[in-house]
Amino acid sequence: MTSVQTPKIKAVFFDVDGTIFSLKTKSIPESTRKAIKNLREKGIKVIVATGRSINDLSHIKHIEFDGFMTFNGGYCMTVDGQVMYRKVINTDDIKNLIDYSERSDVSFSLMYEDTVRISHESPKVLELYRHVDIPVPALVDKEKLDIENVLQVNVFIDPEMEESFMREIMPNSLSSRWTPLFADVNPGGVSKQGGVEYFCEYFNIDLSETMAFGDGGNDISMLKSVEIGVAMGNAGDNVKDIADFITEDVDNHGIEKALMHFGLLV
Repeated sequence: MTSVQTPKIKAVFFDVDGTIFSLKTKSIPESTRKAIKNLREKGIKVIVATGRSINDLSHIKHIEFDGFMTFNGGYCMTVDGQVMYRKVINTDDIKNLIDYSERSDVSFSLMYEDTVRISHESPKVLELYRHVDIPVPALVDKEKLDIENVLQVNVFIDPEMEESFMREIMPNSLSSRWTPLFADVNPGGVSKQGGVEYFCEYFNIDLSETMAFGDGGNDISMLKSVEIGVAMGNAGDNVKDIADFITEDVDNHGIEKALMHFGLLV
């Protein structure tokens, strides 16, 4: 790839699953490790932007980052643990979800700062945790259920059910999706775009000085908000359609190749 004239980039945001981390090999390509290290050596801020919780990032913690945008922007923290932003899901929506699950076969995960609880060990739930290489969480304890501190929910519904489900069951929240298995549900107003803005303010960086990589529907707001939004080759068409640039997939050194294309690596 030949490099192109690129605006001065001071921060790069990276989705995790399917972007930094290969869901095929369950590993991070060596080219990606070196690229991230090279960016930081140049003084460019490197920030994780994921739907996972901070406690589900052990597989990338050996890489040095400058910040963590987790729960799709609902929980943002600096590398030294300073929480910049935190927003929980409306408790009425959680009550509605629990009631709906008890009268249907829909499973869900409740995600907190320090733990995750699942409603059922259904085939879809077990497939998810195998897919992202995370141990299956404990079941919800209805006697000790905390509905006031839920930061994100995974709802195991088919894509065609999503719009009506959100409208009827969780109207104060919003959904996004990076897999047909489930929808991420976050508090209204939360998005990776918002997370980008919080980090830009914290580091005194303008949006015109930002770049982001992603592959899922929950990355769309982020890719649209930054100066250069890069879709991985393994991204869905809905992500590629809004991207400024489409690179190779995660297993074919997509991050390294895009950074070289834009002259951020040599």
